[in-house]
Amino acid sequence: MRIGIIDCGGANLNSIFYSLQRLGIDSIITNSIKDLLNVDGYILPGVGSANVVMNSLIKNKLDLFIKKIEKPTLGICVGMQVMYEYSEEGNTNCLGLIEGSVKKFKQNSGLPVPQMGWNKVNCIDNYKNLSNFYYFANSFYTNNTNSAVGSSEYGHQITSIVHHNNFLGCQFHPEKSSLAGERFLEEFVKLI
Repeated sequence: MRIGIIDCGGANLNSIFYSLQRLGIDSIITNSIKDLLNVDGYILPGVGSANVVMNSLIKNKLDLFIKKIEKPTLGICVGMQVMYEYSEEGNTNCLGLIEGSVKKFKQNSGLPVPQMGWNKVNCIDNYKNLSNFYYFANSFYTNNTNSAVGSSEYGHQITSIVHHNNFLGCQFHPEKSSLAGERFLEEFVKLI
């Protein structure tokens, strides 16, 4: 089995690669569609901004490629956010794989923005085994409950895990979430 880590300019590519390596999972980091055709699943990472990620995907025609993917695909942080239709970050039209939009946390909520640190994720139904504390680093969020299977509280309820068709997304960073993050990645690999 091999996972393709889609290079869309994010800074967490190597940390995801090494997390998979520790789990004994073969992976490649690439923005080449030719290379991505020969893998069993995908990770769409994201550190940075929605508009930068989308511009990188569009430049490499990866936006069209991702929309046609039928293999299991995990979006992490901004990688999850660009799966939605729209992000307030940079007024960005996203991939539209999942219905809904992404908003900026309000600065006057009394909570620090960005959210940086550990937060509890509460999961529903078949995903309850993923309920745990994970590491978050985000200024933007969605609270669209359509396809949400995990949520957290940060001033109000936010979607932490979403699952729609072959697309799984997490707002937190499993590669920075110690054993809980490793278990989350293992559960994703089981989908493959």
